[in-house]
Amino acid sequence: MRVLIVDDERPARARLRQLLAAQTGIAAVAEARDGVEALAVAATFRPDVVFLDIQMPEVDGLEAATALAATLPAPAPLIVFVTAYESYALAAFEASAVDYVLKPCDAARLARTLGRLHERLRERAAAPPAGLEQLLVSERGVTRIVRAADILWLETADNYVVLHTAQGAPLLRQTLAALLEELGSAFQRCHRRAAVRLDRVERVAANDKGDGSVVLQGGARAPLSRQYRAALLAALAQPRTIPP
Repeated sequence: MRVLIVDDERPARARLRQLLAAQTGIAAVAEARDGVEALAVAATFRPDVVFLDIQMPEVDGLEAATALAATLPAPAPLIVFVTAYESYALAAFEASAVDYVLKPCDAARLARTLGRLHERLRERAAAPPAGLEQLLVSERGVTRIVRAADILWLETADNYVVLHTAQGAPLLRQTLAALLEELGSAFQRCHRRAAVRLDRVERVAANDKGDGSVVLQGGARAPLSRQYRAALLAALAQPRTIPP
């Protein structure tokens, strides 16, 4: 396992590196002082896992996590947030974090986190590389197929995900984070509650604060938040095939 530690406090980085050195299964460890440096280091180091502080200058941990997922080749590194604040837990798991660890972290807590990470990496290695091509959706006792290529955008609704297509908006009982992992790099978050299919995006309409909407083929609009704007634009800039 290749690990990148991102924290603006040197003692915190040193402490986590020391704890990792006592664990098995760690192949290499790199460090970054903030979110901006993390993107540069990750581009060459190619970590399997990133331990991210949240409160950092310039680019915070939540923004760095979305940027890492958008700019690095798939599969994106697994994210663990390590912070002194409990208040970011919901936002962290909505960003598909594997774990959320409160400082100061001890060896036993880190060992549990590493166990989860090793399991996720084993599952990833065993999974097929391509994203899902179709989903099975049940409505009023009838099961039908929804092609992933027909989905314009995804939206959370309680314990469901709304699959917005040109033909309708069926519900799928699943979390948005889990569904995005299965669908692969064709989709990108644009909001904590929404994601868009990249090859269906026509334009991004944002205000001075970075919020706004993503305009899709046919005029549909998905919400856009500042936190996900940079990662979305980076993903849109990547070469991609034209849909059939």
